[in-house]
Amino acid sequence: MSTDYQKAREALGMRLRELRLSAPGGRLTGTELADRCGWHKSKVSKLENGRTTPTPEDLLKWAESTGRPETHEELLARLRGFESHIRSWRRQLAGGHTPVQDARNAEHARTRTFHAWQGSMIVGVLQTPDYARSIFTHFTELHQAPSDIEEAVASRIRRQEALYDSTKRYHVLMWEAALHARICPPSVLAAQLDRLTGVIGLTTVELGIVPLSAPLKIPPATAFWIYDDRQVIVENWHAELWIDDAASVDTYARTWRTLRESAVYGADARNLISAARRALR
Repeated sequence: MSTDYQKAREALGMRLRELRLSAPGGRLTGTELADRCGWHKSKVSKLENGRTTPTPEDLLKWAESTGRPETHEELLARLRGFESHIRSWRRQLAGGHTPVQDARNAEHARTRTFHAWQGSMIVGVLQTPDYARSIFTHFTELHQAPSDIEEAVASRIRRQEALYDSTKRYHVLMWEAALHARICPPSVLAAQLDRLTGVIGLTTVELGIVPLSAPLKIPPATAFWIYDDRQVIVENWHAELWIDDAASVDTYARTWRTLRESAVYGADARNLISAARRALR
């Protein structure tokens, strides 16, 4: 967890403690507040010490139980402030995958130049509907999220309309392992690989593949997207990181350029895709 994120969480915890100790009816003990909220008493301590992140519902209960309901909006604004950069999957997927895809679509709509790295699967903007359906199915199970798979697939596929917008440019890097990952049935992967072969001919897309045998200056790591050198979205198992400070964005840009040195393009990339396609037989 980032230091800035933890500091913000601790600051919110201090504000919660302040509300508990200055309740209009007299200061409340942690046990008294927990009883009013219907929680285990340890939850109050964890929230006040920044060891866990409150939900909006937690903040509403805290404000009401301390006799200060008018502070709920203030507390909620604090929460949104530090969660805007670290967006946990648990919270994002509370309403299913579709809202997450819609948010990505909005980011794509206002971006002209994209740089992407993906080492484990085909990047979303190049996925076929069936491949995307397999991805959403597995992640819905992993995160125990509401199942809105068809709506999420439709939202992701709408993003691909921009591939034919001449004002946009997509610079996509993938590790060769992504071509072989059996995250879907072989027939679905075969169609997906055929789709990738066709993408190589698009004027808006530069597709590079880093061969498994290529020498690497840095190890392939977590997936990320760079939007117009102003925003980076990094995908982890527990959350998405939305990063917009210039120094960090520059770090990811250098990372992308370093990975690109190991990539092949054009006919060489097509040969790797074809080899993965033949391996399915």
